[in-house]
Amino acid sequence: MKIFVCNVLLTCLPFVTAIGQAQTAVPVPAQATATPAQADTTKQIAAMQAKLMDWPQLNRYRADNAALPAPAAGERRVVFYGDSITDAWGRKPGTEFFPGKPYVNRGISGQTTPQMVVRFQQDVVHLKPAVVVILAGTNDVAGNTGPSTPEMTEDNFVSMAEIARANGIKVVISSILPASEYRWKPEVQPAGQIRAMNVRLKALCEREGLVYLDYYTPMANAKGGLDPDLASDGVHPTAKAYGVMAPLAEKAIATALAR
Repeated sequence: MKIFVCNVLLTCLPFVTAIGQAQTAVPVPAQATATPAQADTTKQIAAMQAKLMDWPQLNRYRADNAALPAPAAGERRVVFYGDSITDAWGRKPGTEFFPGKPYVNRGISGQTTPQMVVRFQQDVVHLKPAVVVILAGTNDVAGNTGPSTPEMTEDNFVSMAEIARANGIKVVISSILPASEYRWKPEVQPAGQIRAMNVRLKALCEREGLVYLDYYTPMANAKGGLDPDLASDGVHPTAKAYGVMAPLAEKAIATALAR
């Protein structure tokens, strides 16, 4: 005996009247062309899948690291390690990144401190620097990779510092730059959180004998943010802002090397 089972996604057709009777095929409508909104969604999903496959973005500098020669004899390489604020330094039109100096930029836009811990060996230790300058934390406050407590962020700074010192690398920890708003996360009010985190970072440096690089004090306005001439979007430095930051960084590097 033959038994016909109706597909649960289709309505059973009344023309099936007897066992063994031939079943008429149901035409399937042609697939419609994707709308622009659907295409955008597909791209977003693909981007998210790619990010999940390389969450710390180890691929960003893999080829650059392989091509970078070891420091020359007597050369004291410095790695600037961070998020978009570091990433844009010397890459954003109108900015310069310490011309003539053996300094290496290993910033990645949008990154949080947990991502930076994961890639620290590849993008810092393996480059054999004398000093690492770490500038991070604003994306932790913004919650770019999920909620993050001040304790969690501090733990990540501690981990990076411990890895560096275990490999003979001097550590400079930068203050988080001022910000009174995040345009990509308007619900976050960052000014007070950044001030509190900087207090933590300064105390960490004093406790562990690290160099604290204070960008915050000379750049913050009365609201705890950045004026438009220092950051047109309130977060990312202008060429003028990098001009303020550069000599402060140089002084901190010199202090670290002298220790």
